[in-house]
Amino acid sequence: MTGMAMKILITGGTGLIGTPLIQKLISLEHQVTVLSRSPQKVYSQFCKAVECWTSLNGKTHLNDFDAVINLAGEPIADKRWTEEQKKLLCDSRWKLTQQLSELITASETPPRVFLSGSAVGYYGNQGQSVVTEDEQPHDEFTHQLTQHWEALAANAQSEKTRVCLLRTGLVLSANGGLLAKILPIFKMGAGGPIGDGKQYMPWIHINDMVRAICFLLDNPTLSGPFNMTSPYPVHNDLFSATLGEVINRPSFVRTPAFVIKAIMGESAALVLGGQQAIPKRLEEAGFQFEHIELKKALEDLLQNNNNTEK
Repeated sequence: MTGMAMKILITGGTGLIGTPLIQKLISLEHQVTVLSRSPQKVYSQFCKAVECWTSLNGKTHLNDFDAVINLAGEPIADKRWTEEQKKLLCDSRWKLTQQLSELITASETPPRVFLSGSAVGYYGNQGQSVVTEDEQPHDEFTHQLTQHWEALAANAQSEKTRVCLLRTGLVLSANGGLLAKILPIFKMGAGGPIGDGKQYMPWIHINDMVRAICFLLDNPTLSGPFNMTSPYPVHNDLFSATLGEVINRPSFVRTPAFVIKAIMGESAALVLGGQQAIPKRLEEAGFQFEHIELKKALEDLLQNNNNTEK
């Protein structure tokens, strides 16, 4: 990453992506302010290397920042999608994104770039088709959630501020996320494909996720939606087989779709559906992935004791 040191405001800074991203930004000597309701968590993770805001209340502009990175949001797969949970999933993304857009718009010298979280769920379940950023979405809850989320972020776009939308896939990390959920099952020898196993899993290694965010931060010509996924998504059954191979455990125990639906309800769509999402716009812009083969990515995360940023 080149260029001058920036002043950057980040939401979701203690999460799966935010934590290694902030570590990377600090190492590049950027000044980072984290928006978080739990400052003690922020300071225990980053010590005095960051500033912490507990709220945007009372803020009238963001003139002092060069960039805003918005990664906040209630985890989407942690609970059944009751009407109450759906509202929480929407509100935790929409309200903050709207606040940030309004503060950017109200600024006389606004941040030059606003990178705002989204998800490949924008496209809905796309079956076997290849999904670039131009794909027409399938209208379902994840699309409705992300479409409005993106629209609120896009309100900040102006001649002074470019907006990039991070349509994120399944982030693979040794420190949480999908792998933390499924590894214990696989280690017991009870892992395997879900449903028919033919749904695509658009994965990305955490290091590439962080590098891609820095790439978007640093390229002033880039704006709009970007699929934050590796170039080679895989079917669920191949993902399961590869994970089993890497940790040296059998991975034949298929979980039928009806069992997943009974456990997860409507949110079963997250694991029974999928998108063969590819990072067309990132690659066209010249971004080069370090982790494009699933097996090597999993080996890097699970067989190396040193999981620090490359």
